[in-house]
Amino acid sequence: METPMPHLKIGIIGGLSPESTVSYYLRITRQYVARHGDDGYPEILIHSVCLKQFHAWRDAGRWELFADKLAEIAENLRLRGADFGLIASNTPHRVFDEVQARTALPLLHILEPVSEAILQAGQRTVALLGTRFTMGEAFYRDALAKRGIDCLLPAPAEQATIHRIIDEELVRGVLREESRRVYQDIIARLAGQGAEGVVLGCTEIPLLIEPRHSPIPVYDTAVLHADAALARATHPS
Repeated sequence: METPMPHLKIGIIGGLSPESTVSYYLRITRQYVARHGDDGYPEILIHSVCLKQFHAWRDAGRWELFADKLAEIAENLRLRGADFGLIASNTPHRVFDEVQARTALPLLHILEPVSEAILQAGQRTVALLGTRFTMGEAFYRDALAKRGIDCLLPAPAEQATIHRIIDEELVRGVLREESRRVYQDIIARLAGQGAEGVVLGCTEIPLLIEPRHSPIPVYDTAVLHADAALARATHPS
């Protein structure tokens, strides 16, 4: 029997929400098989958190507690053998630098592959959909701006609706056609304002919005993040 090639072991901080964590796992394993033609995909460790606790800290503005717990989990993944890790969600990247500073586990930032995909497509202006924190705070837009990418945001009332659908529906696996139409209308309006593509800046939004639902290219942050993790695991430098 052929000995499998050694790969780096991936640590995933998941449960933020479970719906997208499943998509990360399936993307990594299925893409490996599709690309290599065998079942020698990397080992994956997943720590699934209690989403209710993280939402409580988020909504209360207790980001220091959010960061503390993520760093603790990352260290636990490292001690269990993970070679590098990723946070399978966009909003927690608000505290990415704080988490990375408190763990020896190298973490893969979600905006590294997202920015690269946008630039490779030759685009400089994108619409951004996500939670009210991802859209309303500067951390995400600033990270893209450093790469020369501008963001167009939904109107405040639209941001509230997008966030409500994420929190009350998508993280629970509820997919409603009327919610899809709401998102489609917002994307179409932003495309009319000059958005060349749309960043689905919440890893649950791709469950509702696929490329065929958008008049402009979509950047699926979950897929791009998972693919970057697979590339790092199978081609360690």
